[in-house]
Amino acid sequence: MSAAFDTVAIVDWSATNGPSPARPSANAIWIGTATAAGTEARYFRTRADAEARLLALIAQETAANRRLLIGFDFPMGYPAGFAARLTGQADPRAIWRWLAGQITDAGNRNNRFAVAASINARFGPGPFWGRPASQPLPDLPERKTVDYAALGLPERRAVERRVPRAQPVWKLFTTGSVGSQALMGLPMIHRLSQRPGVAVWPFDGAPAAPVLLAEVYPSLLAPLVSQHEGIKDRAQVLLLARALHSLSSQGLLAPLLTVPPDSAEEGWILGAGHEAALMGAAKD
Repeated sequence: MSAAFDTVAIVDWSATNGPSPARPSANAIWIGTATAAGTEARYFRTRADAEARLLALIAQETAANRRLLIGFDFPMGYPAGFAARLTGQADPRAIWRWLAGQITDAGNRNNRFAVAASINARFGPGPFWGRPASQPLPDLPERKTVDYAALGLPERRAVERRVPRAQPVWKLFTTGSVGSQALMGLPMIHRLSQRPGVAVWPFDGAPAAPVLLAEVYPSLLAPLVSQHEGIKDRAQVLLLARALHSLSSQGLLAPLLTVPPDSAEEGWILGAGHEAALMGAAKD
């Protein structure tokens, strides 16, 4: 299996309700790209625009016979047991497909809190928490009140126990609400994964597909990111894209693609446990 990629793109996603500001800003969507020619970062005001860019990038790199790795900064799986209880299948793809049929996102305005409340109602109570006070959804508490042991679901995935700074997927509001990013990102993963030549790691293993999608966590490079002035989101997508491209070009990416068996359902963060290698490569 070849672990070499000609192009690496890192996506800093956003679940914001409404278009981001016209002027490049934090807490919005940034895509950093690294190739042998260097790095660049682009800003997107809406999820639709960012997805269109990714589709174009996939088509461009595939047509040029270049391998492409795309990293997304949101979970691609949920704690073990959730998929089966929501969809009847212990398969993360079933969750992506289910969410693609439930989430609406017109003009970058979305129904993620209502969808989470509907899931919670099915569990009675359910695992999600966090919402604006302006959205009165009785089945979605504003704060964490869930007893996960009683619910029979882990609060954290195995990789989030490995990387304690990573927030649990159930948190939907306020700082670090990666759960909202997942709800708004997984329908896109479903769509992209249907494209010819696209595989999703680690659920498809680490195949030599033309395009590989993976979960990343740019905060693995937090000490380096903090040294850069300007917008943090821009800095971290550039640094992580450069690090992964550098490791790939040196033939050193394969160890990062080796994961524990329990990641088959929950997913894994590319680079977790290899922070030193990422830091060194980002400095090159």
